[in-house]
Amino acid sequence: MAESLWTDLLGASFAQRYYDAGGIRTRVLEAGDPEAPLLLMMHGVNGHAETYARNIRAHARDFHVVAPDFIGHGFTDKPLDRDYEIPTYVRHMADLMDALGVQRASLSGESLGAWVAVRFLQAHGDRVDRLVLNTPGGMNANPKAMESLRTLTREAVTDPTREKVRKRLEWLFKEPGSVTEDLVETRFRIYSQPGYREATELTLCLQDLPVRERNMLTADDLQQVRVPTLLVWSTADPVAGVEVGEWCHDQIAGSELVYMRHSGHWPQFEEADLFNELHLAFLLGAQGQDR
Repeated sequence: MAESLWTDLLGASFAQRYYDAGGIRTRVLEAGDPEAPLLLMMHGVNGHAETYARNIRAHARDFHVVAPDFIGHGFTDKPLDRDYEIPTYVRHMADLMDALGVQRASLSGESLGAWVAVRFLQAHGDRVDRLVLNTPGGMNANPKAMESLRTLTREAVTDPTREKVRKRLEWLFKEPGSVTEDLVETRFRIYSQPGYREATELTLCLQDLPVRERNMLTADDLQQVRVPTLLVWSTADPVAGVEVGEWCHDQIAGSELVYMRHSGHWPQFEEADLFNELHLAFLLGAQGQDR
């Protein structure tokens, strides 16, 4: 049976919208009651809002769900006068919350999104309710993974083809067959936009070791996290092994750690049903447990 991002969203009242976030035209997928608690779902490097296509409907029953395209990504503006280090994304998310007219939110970030979430908490602690760090970036520097990500991304955005885009996506998954044609087509359209290659050269800066190191999260940074925190780690993550997850869990007092055993860097997509169950239980205040 063919799978589609559209069927993942069937039954949800959702919209694609654009907000002016500090002068950046920002594209979001948005669902749920605007009066409900805000849940920001933040994607990884060179990703986009469809990272959460399989999660939006399940969460819209209880939350005002907003999945944005980061600055420099997706269909959001891509100014070439920015450094695209972590503070740039933190500022963008604060501006987006202001544009939404919301003071507080729970933050759920995947990869780069999780890295941004921790730094957002440091800068705007009074604006964060709960924190989900899903296969987070910024905890380690894995030269092999950094080189793979840099190479595959550059290849995919330079004279894009669907085959090159598929290869870039398959790197994220434990089971390459889980990459759907619909997801490939969506990312192909994004990567084919005029100017996307130039923006990508800037957004890849965090894969350069000196830049990464000055933005990385330290034990001291994590020990300062004082909000309820869920760590989602996959046992086949190509970026950071389970030992990094254990280290992170040890640093964040009271954090919950769950393992996803049948996914790579995108557990929210590859194991969507289990992710949604664990994620909602945590966000709604239920006690999680290691799996």
